[in-house]
Amino acid sequence: MSFETRDNAVVYLDENGSTLAEATFPEESAGIVNIDHTFVDPSLRGQGMAGQLMRHVADALRTTGRRAHPTCSYAVTWFEKHSEEGDLLA
Repeated sequence: MSFETRDNAVVYLDENGSTLAEATFPEESAGIVNIDHTFVDPSLRGQGMAGQLMRHVADALRTTGRRAHPTCSYAVTWFEKHSEEGDLLA
């Protein structure tokens, strides 16, 4: 199982390539993405997977020089709890 960072998503795949968790962040405007969705398979809930997804999203945004406008309720809450990542907010 592994995380995979794509242009506008981070996914967590099982050994067969099936998606067990994902966070999507389509581009809203030049250099700004909308973190609009997080999903974690019930088998992985309660294990910190959504937080790990968001950490990978933050890393991807930082690497590509983009900023975020989160609309997913989990992403909004994650940024509130992780004020050290506030520079990534649009």
